[in-house]
Amino acid sequence: MKKIAIAMLFAGSTLLMADGAADFAKCAGCHGQNGEKAALGKSAIIAGEDAASTVEKLNGYKAGTLNAHGMGALMKGQVASLDDAKIKELADYIATLKKPAK
Repeated sequence: MKKIAIAMLFAGSTLLMADGAADFAKCAGCHGQNGEKAALGKSAIIAGEDAASTVEKLNGYKAGTLNAHGMGALMKGQVASLDDAKIKELADYIATLKKPAK
């Protein structure tokens, strides 16, 4: 029974990461495959950013109330189609990415 519960927990977390990874594909063009780049040479590196902070920022971009690094309009278009669940999945995935070594 214990093995089944562990397997189900692992499968659930894998699905969550898979969804976040799929959503991140459209972010990778600017932020890098692992969130390791400053988007368009302007943004902060997002890899490993706290999920709650990412959710707050993405919601700000979506609402048009955030214009960090002058990227508000571009980011608003990128996140416009994401609902709250997708934003959370994406933020959770970004939090798992490793920050590049300095």
